[in-house]
Amino acid sequence: MGEITVEQIVSADGFAMDHEGGIGFFDEIDFGDQSRRDTEQMRWIDGVDAILFGRRTYELFAGYWPAIDPQDDAVAGPIGSLPKFVVSRSLDRAPWGDHGDVEVLQDDPEEAARAVKERYRSIAVWGSLQLSDALFAAGVVDRLRLRQVPILLGRGRSIAPTIAHTALRLEHSVAAPEGIVTSQYRVMHGGGTKESDN
Repeated sequence: MGEITVEQIVSADGFAMDHEGGIGFFDEIDFGDQSRRDTEQMRWIDGVDAILFGRRTYELFAGYWPAIDPQDDAVAGPIGSLPKFVVSRSLDRAPWGDHGDVEVLQDDPEEAARAVKERYRSIAVWGSLQLSDALFAAGVVDRLRLRQVPILLGRGRSIAPTIAHTALRLEHSVAAPEGIVTSQYRVMHGGGTKESDN
């Protein structure tokens, strides 16, 4: 059985969206030397086997990433080549630029997640806050990665407003020169660690 990692970009005060519902605050980060950009992110993505989206995040990604040259942003390479799935009951198909379609899963989020976990070892969920809420509630999230940017928003949408209590165990944390701190946690279930069935 594979594992699901939910990754969210958050402000220093813990908001995953600003008060207008966007993540434009991430664009305010000065990355400086582009050769250093997202080194930790690329290291993690190298171990990802598939991507699972909610509908809104799929639409954002599909409107941007297919046109990005991996020479300009290395993340575009794996995002373009990895198998991708979108959980949606309203989409009949999900085009990915000129690169074919993303597979649409019209099951409920828990069933969709379990189906992908049966097929792939390491699945990334980016953004997709409503989907993430549902996956946390269903107990199918194995890891949480927070990319905390050095900005205070003051208000917005927190990462998990509907989750009352979920214990996490820190696996590692890395600070980048531009101030982004990436922290990866194992999600604890029922007082213990949810380990892979592999």
